[in-house]
Order: sequence, then C-alpha cells, then structure tokens
Amino acid sequence: MDDLPPSLVVEILSRPTDSADLARPTPSIQQSRLIFLFFSMDDLPPSLVVEILSRLTDSADLARCRIASKSLNSLSGEVRSVNFICTLSRYIKSRSPETKDHVTPFKTIINNIVGNARCLDAISIGVDKSLGNISYDDVDDESDDLYLTDVGFVKQWLPRVCGDLVKLSISDFWIQSCWRKSQILSLISSSCNDLVELELKNAWLSVDGLNPMPKLKNLTLGYIRLEDEDLNKVNDCFPSLQVLNLVGVGGLKDPKIHLSHLKSCLWTVSNAPLSLTIVAPNLVKLRLKCIKPKSLVLDAPLLSYFHLSVEDGYGIRVKGFPNLENLHLESPSLCSLLDMFSPGKSVRKLAVNSLKSTTTTKFCLEAVFDAFLNVTSLNIGPRAWCEAENCFRQGGLEDRNALKKLTEIVATLVVHDVEVTLSFIFSILDKCTNLSDMAILLHPNGDSNVFGALIPRCTAYSPRVKWNWGICEGSQDIWATVGN
Repeated sequence: MDDLPPSLVVEILSRPTDSADLARPTPSIQQSRLIFLFFSMDDLPPSLVVEILSRLTDSADLARCRIASKSLNSLSGEVRSVNFICTLSRYIKSRSPETKDHVTPFKTIINNIVGNARCLDAISIGVDKSLGNISYDDVDDESDDLYLTDVGFVKQWLPRVCGDLVKLSISDFWIQSCWRKSQILSLISSSCNDLVELELKNAWLSVDGLNPMPKLKNLTLGYIRLEDEDLNKVNDCFPSLQVLNLVGVGGLKDPKIHLSHLKSCLWTVSNAPLSLTIVAPNLVKLRLKCIKPKSLVLDAPLLSYFHLSVEDGYGIRVKGFPNLENLHLESPSLCSLLDMFSPGKSVRKLAVNSLKSTTTTKFCLEAVFDAFLNVTSLNIGPRAWCEAENCFRQGGLEDRNALKKLTEIVATLVVHDVEVTLSFIFSILDKCTNLSDMAILLHPNGDSNVFGALIPRCTAYSPRVKWNWGICEGSQDIWATVGN
C-alpha cells in the first residue's frame, strides 16, 4: 500500500469484501495474487483497476491477470506503464532440462503484453542484478534470448507504442550483449519523437544513424561501450539534455561533454582516460569519479553541488565556481584538491575523505579552513579523520578564524587511542566556539565499546552541543541522539 497514493488507498480500503480486513491491511500490493486475496476486482471502478495493474513490480504478472478474467484481459491493455524483470530463478529454470520447456520465453512475454497495450507512456525491461554474477564460464552457447538491445527484437514492439512513449529503460544481459554491437540508438531516435527519458545499460552501442532527439531531457548510460566520437555524437543529437548519467562507460580516451542545458551530471569513469572535459554553463549538480586523469577541465560557473572522487588531482584545472555551496572531496591527496579550490569563499557545506593509497599521506584539519573561509558544516570521513588525528598528535590544532564559523560537524572514525581521540575532539570544541551540533559515527571496523568511554566525557565537556552517536553498517547509518 505504501507505493499507492493516499486517495487510491482510501478508495481500495473502502471496498473490502470483509470490513475486518481494515484491521489487518497488507504492507503493500505488489503482486496480483494479493489483490485477488483481499479485494474483488469486479467491485472496483475500471480506472482504479488500471492504476493498480500499472503499479505491479513485474509486469509479467500482467499476463496472469489477463488469464484470470475477461475484464482484466481487456483492462490490461489500458495500462500506462510496464516493467519486465528477468529474475535469476526464471533464468535458471529456462536453462534446466527439467523445466525449460515449461518456461515462457522472456521476450515472448514482453511482446504479448506490449502488443496488447494501447497507450503506454513508460516501458522498462531488464535482467535482475543477480544475473550480473553469472560468469562467462557458466554460459556454453551463443544464446540471444536475453539480448534485450537486439534491434530485431525491439522492432517487434517499439513501433506500436512509440507514439505515446516518454520513458524507455532497457537493462541488457551483459554476457549476451557485450560482443554484439547494437544499433538500438538509431531505432529509438527514428521512432520515439516524444521521448523524454532514456536509460540503456550493459550493452555495446553504435551511434551510426543516430538522429537528433530535441525533446530528450534525461539520459542514463550504464556500463556501456562507447568511443570518443560516439560521445561527441551524443552531444550533438541530444542538445536539450538536463540530466546525464554516465556510469562505467568504457572505451573513452579523451571524452568531452559539451551541453548548454545540462543541469545535473553523474559521471563515473571506469578506465584511465588522458583527459576529461565538461563544458556546461547551466550545470548545477555534478558527481564525478575518475582514476588518474592527465587533465580535468571543468567549465561550469553555476555549479552549486560538486562531489569529486579522484586518485590523482594534480592535473585538474577549473575556472572557478562562484556559486559552489556544497563540496564533497575524496582523494589520497586531499591537500592538493583543497589548494585547487582555494579560496572557496562560497562553500558552506564541505565533506572530505582520504582514499586508500600506497604512499603515506598527510591531511591536517587546518588545511580545510585555510582553503574554505566560510564553511559552516563539515563532514569528515574515516581516513581523513585518522590523518587529521595523527597530525594533531604531532603538533596540536592551530587556531583559525574560520573555525569559529563552524556550526555542525559529522565525523566517521575508527578509534585507536581513546585518549588521543578525546583530546582531538576537545580541541575542536574549544576552537569552534559556535558549534551547536556534533555527530560521531563509528566505522564498522572499530570497537563499538569505545562509545562507552566517549559519550559521557564528550557530553560532560560540552553540554551546549547537541550530540548524535551512530554506527555505520554498510550503506545504513544507525543514529541515536544524546544531549539537550
């Protein structure tokens, strides 16, 4: 139920076959079988049924609904969006000699559902992420049953629905697609004139025959094989892009992004290109992760959020970011990156962390306030904290005027010596006289028992500060609030 709008939930709950069901509502309605268990579909208005069918997590269930009744079969053609996922269990059954004859081919299901649809505006097809763990050694044939960017397959259904389509997502099966160069971009650009959002993953793409798509505003390419001239063609044919996500796009040597309307960009570079260039006069948000570029040229004067993760920042050149307010830096050589942005007078929120390196690195907390004079919120990652604590152990913490502007600190740390850590925290508290919030997040590699030593002494030392304590568990942060 959580995925449905409140008005829709109220409408459904007002029509239960037994009012006692109201006392035990299901957590969500994701599969058609749950709908049949709790509600009589015949009692619901057609528009409501179509809304429910459009929200099925896997539209393969739509085929089961069509078999259930004539009315559902008819209404299934009115759905506005479909989502097809080939699960690992389906894949295994389709390969097993005992079950493969009883499994409907994945492409056949897609063709049947899309062929029956009359007004689709969103299509998403793909394989489950778990199939990414299948190695080439596990595949002993040259099958194309899950080659989803195959132009011959897409031609069977795309021309029938392209008129209303505004969103298209295809996530291919890499083992079958990586050695087949697909012309799907040409087919999409010649058919889908009103497409606004396009996502393609796990494929080798050709830009031959790519036509301009002036209405396309959101493009995601994930784990795609391209070349520099291909990316140049993307710049030319998608001039209205406002959101661009390039995740693990391989084959690029000196890639350039030059998009005048781009506002948000995520770019993770999996190889080590010679240079990267971004020219985007309207870019506001940028997340960039690269290895060791020979040079990185950024021309984005309106940038306000920048997350940069780089192994070597010595070749980076920027024209200055007068509107930059939120900056996140990750590097084995943090000090070189800090110098690149100095003086960062506009930055208010700063996050720093040091990446693992084979060489000895040194990061002092004072360097942050030498480079950024007006920071009010600071987030310190575990490696950066360790380096800063070691620097403090050797020479203390020098005073800076900028320290007095700091109001919030979030620190993720591994405690090796409780007394040294406490001395470092106390020194920060003494010099950050306007600090009102401090959060300590313990790294999972640390000993959680140290909180017993840190919490009472920190809260007693500075009762004016609102303290938050947490444990980092993977991507989840568990917090508990202590203090005023």
